[in-house]
Amino acid sequence: MGGLVFILIAGLEIPTIVASAQSPKDYRATVIARAQVWEATNIPSMDLKTGPKGEKAFTFAAPVTCTYVNRKLKGKTPKFDCRIEPDDEVKVKYGGNNGEVYAEVVATRLLWALGFGADRQYSVRIVCRGCPASFGGVVRSPQESVFDPAMIERKMPGAAFEPNDGWSWDELNLVDENAGGATRPERDALKLLAVFMQHGDNKPEQQRLSCRDQPKEKGQEKTTTRKGGQMPCEHPFMYLHDVGLTFGRANILNQDVIGGMNLVEWSRTPVWKDTAACVGNLPKSLTGTLVDPPISEEGRQFLADLLVQLSDEQLRGMFEAARVQLRLRNQTDVLSGFATVDEWVAAFKTKRDQIVNRRCSTS
Repeated sequence: MGGLVFILIAGLEIPTIVASAQSPKDYRATVIARAQVWEATNIPSMDLKTGPKGEKAFTFAAPVTCTYVNRKLKGKTPKFDCRIEPDDEVKVKYGGNNGEVYAEVVATRLLWALGFGADRQYSVRIVCRGCPASFGGVVRSPQESVFDPAMIERKMPGAAFEPNDGWSWDELNLVDENAGGATRPERDALKLLAVFMQHGDNKPEQQRLSCRDQPKEKGQEKTTTRKGGQMPCEHPFMYLHDVGLTFGRANILNQDVIGGMNLVEWSRTPVWKDTAACVGNLPKSLTGTLVDPPISEEGRQFLADLLVQLSDEQLRGMFEAARVQLRLRNQTDVLSGFATVDEWVAAFKTKRDQIVNRRCSTS
């Protein structure tokens, strides 16, 4: 494992980890062994409608004017990069029929409030300068198109672990409490929360390994050192990055109409695989690495204790922030009508009760 060295900054000796010349695979394993997945938050005080605040935050449904950046993005979800003057580039996801526009706001607000970490997603109204007509926005002028609903993504603070910051759920089992990593109850709670949200598209690139070191202040020397091409990571943190296919039902082909913000499917999908054992009900997808995970009693209790702290007002704020009333109850049935915030809150509480009222054998 890396050694501890001290670097002199402004007269103070600052400890830092220097990576040793291990193989990339072995070194990555030592970083993951020390990783955290949760940090305590004051849940009752969290404003789930406003979401994470900060210099680059957006208010609910704020109008945002930006200039289209002609860059090809991965995936099939309607999205594009856009530059907010003078030099702030953001990723925009858009479209009333795009489940990710709703699901990512809800899922990230829930993860953030409970302390599991998440990127920051804000529901906005985009005025795009130079967006192609093929994107289908409402033309406001020859130069501008409006996209509403839409969502802007801000990354969670921290540096992505290099050279690969994605992680599979098998790697979560490498986290070692004895090495300073997350406890088993914390890890099981994260798995159970993924089940609760029906995070079916859980391939490695949908999760992130972040180095949550303090950012360098201007005028300071670097406090990390590379050796052998390895990236020191003093405070590794594993979190769910892309959670757009949630609050529906996990399915083999990761279909958005089923897996993304589908009230009918989410409501009728039980949290547990059966009536006795504590095995999470998360069907396999073609890309997924988490399938029907066994959950310990300590993990179930850990998540239950967090979930029950959320008030009805907070839950309403969370679903209002995503503007779920613009989404059909069931995207496979155009006659299903539009779901209300209250319906989503009721479904959430019913599924929460399935976790709170279950008891698991200790293993």
